[in-house]
Amino acid sequence: MKFRAMISAAAVLTAVFPATLGTAQAQTEIQLWHAFTGRLGELIDQQIAGFNESQSDYKVVGSPKGNYSETLNAGIAAFRAGEQPHILQVFEVGTATMMAAKGAVKPVYEVMAESNEPFDPNAYLAPVAGYYTTADGQMLSLPYNSSTPVLYLNKKALEDAGLDPEAKPATWPEVEEILVKLKEAGSACPLTTAWQSWIHLENLSAYHNVPFATQANGFAGTDTELVFNGDLQVKHISKLGEWAKNGLFSYSGRRNEGGARFRSGECALFTESSAGYAGVKAEADFPFTVTNLPYWPDQEGAPFNTIIGGASLWVMSGHEADEYAGVAKFLTYMSSAEVQAQWHQDTGYLPITTAAYELTKEQGFYDENPGTDVAILQMTGKAPTDNSKGIRLGNFDQIRTVIDEELEAVWQGQKDAKAALDEAAKRGNELLRRFEQSAR
Repeated sequence: MKFRAMISAAAVLTAVFPATLGTAQAQTEIQLWHAFTGRLGELIDQQIAGFNESQSDYKVVGSPKGNYSETLNAGIAAFRAGEQPHILQVFEVGTATMMAAKGAVKPVYEVMAESNEPFDPNAYLAPVAGYYTTADGQMLSLPYNSSTPVLYLNKKALEDAGLDPEAKPATWPEVEEILVKLKEAGSACPLTTAWQSWIHLENLSAYHNVPFATQANGFAGTDTELVFNGDLQVKHISKLGEWAKNGLFSYSGRRNEGGARFRSGECALFTESSAGYAGVKAEADFPFTVTNLPYWPDQEGAPFNTIIGGASLWVMSGHEADEYAGVAKFLTYMSSAEVQAQWHQDTGYLPITTAAYELTKEQGFYDENPGTDVAILQMTGKAPTDNSKGIRLGNFDQIRTVIDEELEAVWQGQKDAKAALDEAAKRGNELLRRFEQSAR
């Protein structure tokens, strides 16, 4: 069936979550602070409106608070002032910070249990839920917008260079062959990337089952050390540095500046979040392919699974029981198959539950939009290991800044890969020790 011919989400969800009958009463207000603007801001507003229309006891009010870092900082400052929201969207690198914020958080599993709201942690995709759960499987925050990196290819650029437009290079050596031919054909930007640390160090490590940090990448304790300066990581960054020097790789910036370059047709290949799909589909005037993130074939057992980016919803402490009852119902709504399937299809973010994935398949979305299932298959192809479950580090946002600085020195030819990664690990470990000290 055609996705756009589906019954409206609001109508479906009203059936799933019928409005309370009876005399109208004053609604309990629930505050949600988030980091979405633009199209994503519109979509979360639609979700909030759908919940508000589905019942009459609670009213969720969404408020954008800037980018991910700014939203986290706003939530922390508000808690210190006693003015915290009920729900705070926090990006995945802020997970350790939230866990260490003593007294600031009310774990999701407690919120659901105390409100007698049906809740099954096993309904969530294991690679997604594992990032936000304790060692014994207790969910601390609710997975919401989760993505993983994939490879986008401009099929027209490939064809113009005499290459197979349906090419789906599985390995980095295969990618290199394509990049060389693209450059020979006159491409000024054969490859660019978004989020260089997330894709080319954090996910590189997980995808090849090598540690990014000790203590199971920080899941087993705060006394962790960075070890992303190992042989595999040095090899990969060295190769990217070589490509930068030879005009095969063009650095665009620390966040997603490369997105505009790919969508305009300037760059032929692009490593980016699966959540970039909606933007590419909307803006690119050329046919494109989405395929798995490449891997190094000489690494034993590779590929494993990539890890998620994005954010989860944390419940803040300090509110009344009736308010938490509303929070619990909202989290149930946000996890429903209908909401998550719509969100997944609209954005390219992963469906966070198996039910949402199955519903999307039933609706024929993957058949009509080839490549949109790549991310979930890549995430679930193998069971996560200690190295591929995720990364949970204190001061991780600052550590990423350090990594960005050192990688830029490689792209500019100022440092070799080993020296840059050694220095990044050293500087990052200093930040970890500060966090460990503050968490005691």
